Amino acid sequence: MKKTGYTRFALALLGFMTLAAPVSAEIDMTSREGVIAVNRKIQCSMIDNVETTYVWHGQGFSRRTGERDKLLFKLLGMNVRQCVTVKNDKGEEGYRLVSREIMLYLDPKSGELMDSWENPWTGETLDVIHVANDPVNQRPSFGYGRDGKVAKLPIRKVGDYWQMNAEIPLFYHNVLGGDYQKYVGGTYHATEIFDFYGMYDELVSDDNTHVNPGVAWVRISSWLPWMEMNGREGGLYFNAQGAKLESWNDLPKLMKDQIAKNYPEYTNAPAGDDKRPNETSWTYFKKIFDERNEGKSAPKGGH
Repeated sequence: MKKTGYTRFALALLGFMTLAAPVSAEIDMTSREGVIAVNRKIQCSMIDNVETTYVWHGQGFSRRTGERDKLLFKLLGMNVRQCVTVKNDKGEEGYRLVSREIMLYLDPKSGELMDSWENPWTGETLDVIHVANDPVNQRPSFGYGRDGKVAKLPIRKVGDYWQMNAEIPLFYHNVLGGDYQKYVGGTYHATEIFDFYGMYDELVSDDNTHVNPGVAWVRISSWLPWMEMNGREGGLYFNAQGAKLESWNDLPKLMKDQIAKNYPEYTNAPAGDDKRPNETSWTYFKKIFDERNEGKSAPKGGH
């Protein structure tokens, strides 16, 4: 068949397009560099100082032996973060994540912000202390596991999707306890469980610098200090679901209003070289409690 000028032009254009649009490479998740790249895409961005924001919605329940679980409050949380490149003693590049986060306790029926809470076991009406942890930073990561070998990412491909789970048991000195926790109890004990998921091709493609995964979060812990449970048996579990947002401005209005009113620094992540110790719900409570009770004498012990 005779080729027309149009046909030759079309074939030439097709060939040019094929050369100009090579197939994107796939990140090697078995390499140290691949582990770093994938973790950065999930947690923040492969580009330094690009701020990203996670949001989550959930509920908090009580659990005590011999009684039904109680829905105590709804939850609305956010975390604003960024990653920066760092080097280890070998000169290898890794990254450090810095962040700060808020979690608001909401009325379980109306969904409105709770300023006070009636303890169903003591009948007392108590001030609510919302979570405002600044900073929540991670140790530098260089793509190695605890054994010194390249870390194995717990990522599974399920159809077109990827899934990754992480369980973080916490057991350490409680800043609200004394010096004898090993002997009389009171050690901080909790578990955080995270399940991330998203589109597999987006995660492993080297054509993008970040992904916006969904995340499920579960927390199991003792009572919150502001609940004034005074050592009563039982504890809490939180269940929430969220995602990384395209923009901080996509946060719910309630959260943005609270940040503007009470937490203006939470519009941005901490500086990449932030050296402050991490804040937790317990250390934050201690600060608030100590400020409110400054100058007051502590009650004396008995026999």
